[in-house]
Amino acid sequence: MASRYPELYILRHGETEWNVSGRMQGRLHSPLTEKGIAQAHTQQRILANVDLSAARIISSPQIRALHTALEIFGDAGHEINTDPSLREIDVGKWQGRMRAELSISGDPRMTVDGPLAFYEQAEGGEGFPALRQRCEAFLGALAGPAVLVTHGITSRMLRVVALNLPNEAMEDLPGGQGVVFHLKDGHHEVLK
Repeated sequence: MASRYPELYILRHGETEWNVSGRMQGRLHSPLTEKGIAQAHTQQRILANVDLSAARIISSPQIRALHTALEIFGDAGHEINTDPSLREIDVGKWQGRMRAELSISGDPRMTVDGPLAFYEQAEGGEGFPALRQRCEAFLGALAGPAVLVTHGITSRMLRVVALNLPNEAMEDLPGGQGVVFHLKDGHHEVLK
């Protein structure tokens, strides 16, 4: 199945201190842990044998993603561009709050990265329809292959859009840190 989008390599940032403690990050900053830096180095090894000469490297400007991109590509002399469209979904008033103190209703829609409902129901948050619109506009503007360094929920939405799936498919997609999601011609593969 052909895709209207170019070949993509989508990476989630490495583990952060707030990932470990169960705190909602959204647009706030939390530094990478040693494990998070090691996960970035794993992604670097995964991509070492991939010809990226025609690909643009584009990172979320949020520090955890940009730090991950620098760990992967900084020493190789690749130009790293940033784009605010790759930021994590805004979780409004829930940013900085502990997940354990938040209340969600209905099906939590569990993923390896946590319940999607935290992002869908966040008070004053961006929500999935707006995130999808942001991701569609970003992907629609890409002129060629790209490596995207982003965040857990934004990564899921980028992949849903690139695969022409409904938002509900976010819960069925693989997630995690330290891997690379490769999308080409409508196919999705996890590189480990």
